[in-house]
Amino acid sequence: MPHRSANPDFLARSLAAVWHPCTQMKHHEQLPLVPIKRGEGAWLYDMDGRRYLDGISSWWVNLFGHANPRIGNALKQQLDTLEHVMLAGFTHEPVVELSERLAALTGHRLGHAFYASDGASATEIALKMSAHYWRNHGQPEKNRFVSIQGSYHGETVGALAVTDVALFRDAYAPLVRAGSCVPSPDARNALPFETAVDVARRAAAALDAHLAEHAGQTAALIVEPLVQCASGMAMYDPEYLRLAREICKRHQVHLIADEIAVGCGRSGTFFACEQAGIWPDFLLLSKGISGGYLPLSIVLTTDDVFKAFYDDDTARGFLHSHSYTGNPLACRAALATLDIFVQDDVIAANRRKSARLKDAFSAAVGAHPQVRHLRQQGMILAFDVDGAPAGFARRFFGAALERELLLRPIGNTVYTMPPYIVSDDEIAHLAGQTAAALEASLG
Repeated sequence: MPHRSANPDFLARSLAAVWHPCTQMKHHEQLPLVPIKRGEGAWLYDMDGRRYLDGISSWWVNLFGHANPRIGNALKQQLDTLEHVMLAGFTHEPVVELSERLAALTGHRLGHAFYASDGASATEIALKMSAHYWRNHGQPEKNRFVSIQGSYHGETVGALAVTDVALFRDAYAPLVRAGSCVPSPDARNALPFETAVDVARRAAAALDAHLAEHAGQTAALIVEPLVQCASGMAMYDPEYLRLAREICKRHQVHLIADEIAVGCGRSGTFFACEQAGIWPDFLLLSKGISGGYLPLSIVLTTDDVFKAFYDDDTARGFLHSHSYTGNPLACRAALATLDIFVQDDVIAANRRKSARLKDAFSAAVGAHPQVRHLRQQGMILAFDVDGAPAGFARRFFGAALERELLLRPIGNTVYTMPPYIVSDDEIAHLAGQTAAALEASLG
């Protein structure tokens, strides 16, 4: 059981007033909230002075540590200039510069940026934009969507149409216009003597067969490139993306790459799609793009998509907005984040750190009799726990907190996505205490 705070009144106030996300609030009768006071680098500190290594980057958003001075200073300067202006009919320097820099990172293949605040909103925008594209091209019947089994693309009603995680989907099924699912290329699905490439090709063949029958009604396929995160860090070979790109083009179906979690260097390249040598019709970014500082999401798309909406008729324009679209503060945080990537040669540095992660976890848990499928994609590392007891995820979470570590398993999958500034000593702590928390949770 994690440490009980010396601030019970504060915790009671939080439980009474704050409805926490993705949480069964009753569980906090046994598992106390952790009252965080401050962050520094890879660590979070609670109100009692206890510290926790942020092994999941606070839901995958924090890239360069808490209280990062370079991002913080950029935000302070922006605060004195412009905090917000509506983006309908107006523009400003941070949003233009960010759009240009992201387009350049794609080689200008995706040269148009549409802004929102969170990943689910980016998913909704891409789905709407794809369907509206086909409508503007005189094919309104192309308004259905395909996703991969086990996919997760957000929890709003539109995003749930392409999310295949029962916990999120089933409670709201009557509200959802469900799409179609095709087999996952998850390398763990390999049959005897199959490789990860074989699994990818088998899944791609199933996609091809589905679109051969349903392309006339299908607007887009949406995928999480290389790693299906929320369904248990399912990792797959880039061959699937290469084949999916060709299949979608041949069947005249858009390809949407949801890089909300795997973009911004998590996969080992800035964009995960780079490892397959392909570019989608839509690429979604959020989470790490602002360094974990402010809500921001972006949909990048092509000249072809943009031109489909460029018209004198308002109804042919893309009809979506929210009040904080392209917020200058969030854009400035994203620009500071991109600066760090360049100044610190982060992608190269991450390759070295990912190797250290692999070595540390292989030594700490690789030989454990209940550990299966120890796997890694860039700065994401995961393993499955065979025969995990009921309630394993909550037990492990509590045991990790007791050992100065923030990790939140997904079912029986333990994973880590640490901030990129994690040191060798912190990697050793992360691996060693993960092993200790595993033993405590299984005992």
